[in-house]
Amino acid sequence: MLRPRIIPCLLMRDKGLVKTVKFKEGKYIGDPINAVRIFNEKEADELIVLDIDATTHGTEPDFHRISYLASECQMPLCYGGGVHTVDQAKKIIALGVEKVAISSAAVENPEIISKISAEIGRQSVVVVLDIKKKRLIKAFDVWSHNATKNSKRDVLSVIEQVQKLGAGEVVLNFIDRDGTMKGYDIDFINKVKSVCRVPLTVLGGAGSLSDMGDVVARCGLVGLAAGSLLVFKGKYRAVLINYPSDEVKNNNIYNRLKHD
Repeated sequence: MLRPRIIPCLLMRDKGLVKTVKFKEGKYIGDPINAVRIFNEKEADELIVLDIDATTHGTEPDFHRISYLASECQMPLCYGGGVHTVDQAKKIIALGVEKVAISSAAVENPEIISKISAEIGRQSVVVVLDIKKKRLIKAFDVWSHNATKNSKRDVLSVIEQVQKLGAGEVVLNFIDRDGTMKGYDIDFINKVKSVCRVPLTVLGGAGSLSDMGDVVARCGLVGLAAGSLLVFKGKYRAVLINYPSDEVKNNNIYNRLKHD
């Protein structure tokens, strides 16, 4: 039986790891390689690593660091940040990374999705959509450049477009829930599932394993990504990288998966 993936999402800045709140601040939480090694030991399903400043600073992906991460990572690795060309994506895959995440480039130049997909395979192309609710209506816009530019494009229409162009997976990243640990937006996730025909992963808001269980109970099979939940412990947010055991996942998440 297929089960939801539980995916740590690590944010890189200046070669270190940080955890943001609503895409702002940025508390230092340690070295990326140490974090990867801990998640190896805990047998995480998959890992997402995003360089959150590469695009806004106009820099290329740090291929040396990506190579180091890939060589240490014993689980499927998805890397994103600063990817704007086919050659960059091919180089990242050649370094041993399973998936390449594109975000700002997918919004500003959607045709790049088709070009990258043709070269590295659809299964290796992940489109990360940073989304934010509009003020007066129950709809979301897609933002880019680390949530500094509003594309003013509706999320559902963008999802329809990117999957037609060759995205193999969509990651939905809720800007206003980032780091808040107040739960996922289950109602909107269900709306997205009605149009998303490729694997969907949701990120932003997880404060407990019960939050993840609520998603699978109401939305079915989706990838469950989290940052704060898997790097902090307790109300004072002490840095402690953690990951649920299979028994804990069964009791809190998998057993709540709805069957359509």
